[in-house]
Amino acid sequence: MDSTGSSRDTGSVIVVGAGPTGLLLAGDLAAAGVPVTLVERRPHRTSNLSRAFAVHARTLEQLDARGLADELEAKGQRLQRLRLFGSLFLELAELPSRFNHLLVVPQYEVEKLLERRAVDAGVTFAYETEVTGLAQDADGVTLHVRTQGESKDLRAAYVVGTDGMRSSVRTAVGLPFPGKSVIRSVVLADVRLGEQPDNVLTVNTVGDAFAFIAPFGDGYYRVIAWNRAHDVSDDAPLDLDEVRETARLALGRDYGMRDARWMSRFHSDERQAPKYRVGRVLLAGDAAHVHTPAGGQGMNTGLQDAANLGWKLAAVVGGRASEELLDTYEAERHPVGKAVLRSSGGLVRLAMAKRPWTLAARSALAAAVTRARPARTRAMGQITGIGVRYPAPRGAHPLVGRRVPDVALQGGTRLYEALRTGEFVLILPQGSPDKLDGVRVAHWASERRSALLVRPDGYAAWARDAGGEEGAEGGVKSTDVPEVFAGYSLR
Repeated sequence: MDSTGSSRDTGSVIVVGAGPTGLLLAGDLAAAGVPVTLVERRPHRTSNLSRAFAVHARTLEQLDARGLADELEAKGQRLQRLRLFGSLFLELAELPSRFNHLLVVPQYEVEKLLERRAVDAGVTFAYETEVTGLAQDADGVTLHVRTQGESKDLRAAYVVGTDGMRSSVRTAVGLPFPGKSVIRSVVLADVRLGEQPDNVLTVNTVGDAFAFIAPFGDGYYRVIAWNRAHDVSDDAPLDLDEVRETARLALGRDYGMRDARWMSRFHSDERQAPKYRVGRVLLAGDAAHVHTPAGGQGMNTGLQDAANLGWKLAAVVGGRASEELLDTYEAERHPVGKAVLRSSGGLVRLAMAKRPWTLAARSALAAAVTRARPARTRAMGQITGIGVRYPAPRGAHPLVGRRVPDVALQGGTRLYEALRTGEFVLILPQGSPDKLDGVRVAHWASERRSALLVRPDGYAAWARDAGGEEGAEGGVKSTDVPEVFAGYSLR
């Protein structure tokens, strides 16, 4: 890539922001053969400042499709029961997934894994590089940056902003970030404990106080605490006594907190950009949406944004798809971001309920989720990402747009192993040809006679039930499989 404002190769992408979303996206693009530069304002170092500790089932499935899930699982602790508030628990063992649990692992472990993959795939990293503006034209985007006191331009076919809530990329394209601060003066502290908690995650709310404790795995614990009655600015002084007091109010004891190596305050916002794409510039992760940490959905939603966008952007840059495919990114992920804002915000409001009508609503929700399986399934599907479904064209098969489980394939393999090539996978009945007009083919391990075309991100693109006319392909003909999916050429 040229730094003078021209470009030797406009078939490249610049990703701005080296958090989990940016690392996954950059790695996917590079693995698909796209030249990609990852720009990051901060210096290169491992940070313990992350707030995320929860990796949900759908994110683990996406990592499994990249051969990373098992390694990450070895670094964390599994939790099969997730407490949301009061008496409301989700029994994650009921999830229809190989990952029927929540993985408790610090965000920096996710970042280290994704960074290693990105490096191995050939991503170019530009640390200590700040975006100061951009300009786009019919052929690409010129990104204005400052690095080591020097201003220069970088050029690429597309730019993706994954640079967080204060996104310079979002600002540069003039997109607003409407919303509001909903939780002020939340305190963070990394401490040692004199008493080990009984559970992997310790979380509770009493009155105005909320507290959360999770292990780093190195002897330190992250404490997140909030006392609604103590509303001060983010720069107000903070000491460990305040953290202990809030923990005692919410948890009944402070577990002997001591030896704080870091403490800080922050506020939590609920915001979403009205658009995720402006021409050749796209947004993902916290640059596109931020919300409260309730349910641990933040990092997971961003990673799933990246999984949706990566294969589409690689196909467009590589000439295998028209630009209309990029429109499906916003159409599919913007509603998901909106739903996460609603669910995470609702959980916070119910957890901190004080008025009689909100307390009644909380009790009703807890009862419905506990007693009614459909309500429980919807709640788990929303929080874990398993239940996300994308819009389907009119008249499409009912499976289109749905997540495809990790089904067994002939030969002792699984679907998410087959997806590691980054291609569509067409699953056909046993006895069908191994090739079908250039489409990657796999076969059901069972006697199933239907056909299913699976997108690289694990969602159904096309399906057909077994027909009455049995042929060499079990009633599925090569002409039945669409040649083009939303502008993507399958042939």
